[in-house]
Amino acid sequence: MLSSSSGSGGTVYWFQNEQHTKPTSNFKGIVVIFTWGSVQLKDYVNLYSSCGWNSLVVVSDFLNPFFPERATSLAFSVLNELLEELRARPCPLVFAAFSGGSQACMYKVLQIIERTCEAHLNLDDSRLIMTCISGQMYDSGPVNVTSDLGARFALQSSILNVPGSSKLASMVAKGVTSGLDALFLTRFGSHRSEYWQTLYSSVGLGAPFLILCSENDDLAPYPVICSFAQQVQGLGGHVRLIGWKDSPHVGHYKHNPIQYRAAVTEFLDHSLSIFNQKLQKLGERNGMEGMHDKICELICDLQKAAVDSNQSLRRVATGPNDHFFLPSSAEYQTTKESGSLQDEQRTTVHLSSPPGLNPHSVLGQVLFDVCVPKNIEGWDIKFENRKAFATAGKQSSYLKRMRRSRL
Repeated sequence: MLSSSSGSGGTVYWFQNEQHTKPTSNFKGIVVIFTWGSVQLKDYVNLYSSCGWNSLVVVSDFLNPFFPERATSLAFSVLNELLEELRARPCPLVFAAFSGGSQACMYKVLQIIERTCEAHLNLDDSRLIMTCISGQMYDSGPVNVTSDLGARFALQSSILNVPGSSKLASMVAKGVTSGLDALFLTRFGSHRSEYWQTLYSSVGLGAPFLILCSENDDLAPYPVICSFAQQVQGLGGHVRLIGWKDSPHVGHYKHNPIQYRAAVTEFLDHSLSIFNQKLQKLGERNGMEGMHDKICELICDLQKAAVDSNQSLRRVATGPNDHFFLPSSAEYQTTKESGSLQDEQRTTVHLSSPPGLNPHSVLGQVLFDVCVPKNIEGWDIKFENRKAFATAGKQSSYLKRMRRSRL
């Protein structure tokens, strides 16, 4: 065990393989282990570590399923630990819920990052966590902690199997959980519905599901787990369910080590590929947004250029010492010889048309509508001591008649 933090609702700590004395920096991802009750985690942590994954262990208190406020407090402790790591280096996350750990804390983590409850993170942190979540594993779950199941979880199986005075402890445990159900009947009903709805909505995270269960598990009924898997698959989730015949509750790895290890190793590799796909899609989306920003900058530059051109034209037209001068055809004939004029008339200049923007396209219409001034009636262009362009032809013909008369 490495650094740990405890507070209301349970304990959160980092767990490393015995071969490492400090957290490994060269790891593939993080497995967040949610437990409720007594679960021996050493073998599971070593399994994840052998695949190159670090483990963050979340041990929930027994009362968390009955008091969601405690689960919410513990969920924030989990998210704070994860954000400290992911802000420095984003990596794939896999949520692994053992037994009732999904109801004792994990579903509250999902609610917080999906912003479906009153307490939530800021938008950037939520997006970071949601992007990194790349898989969900359920070992002997998910289960709904009802009164009878709660009493069974509270007592060790060895105590329940011993006759005599242990029956009194069993009756007391059932009485306590039944009393809690009776005291908060409506509240517990709404919390259970909210719990299952949160697990179903987590399909939207795009992470695959691995469910490990047994047909001979009284604490995690096989029909309930199969129904959950079918619901998730119907919502578009990728689900793989592995069921054994007679392995006990949270004892599948111990009784089926080869199959269990192969299934988990393959799932972690799949989760890593899912994370890489998410990063690729995120990069493509950011690239499109960057292209959109460049187009907006181009439009703004063209708008600015059009405004500057308009202002320059106003200064030229209204300046007291600036004039427009158009030479007449008579002046041109007196300054040039007829031969050179004919040569110039025979000269042809070929200009290569530069690549232009089609004004009928969507971007062309946007740019031309924005940048080309449509109304020029308000432009104030003055001509001092000269007539408008339309009278230039009349002046030329008048000068020709004057010169012929003198001759």
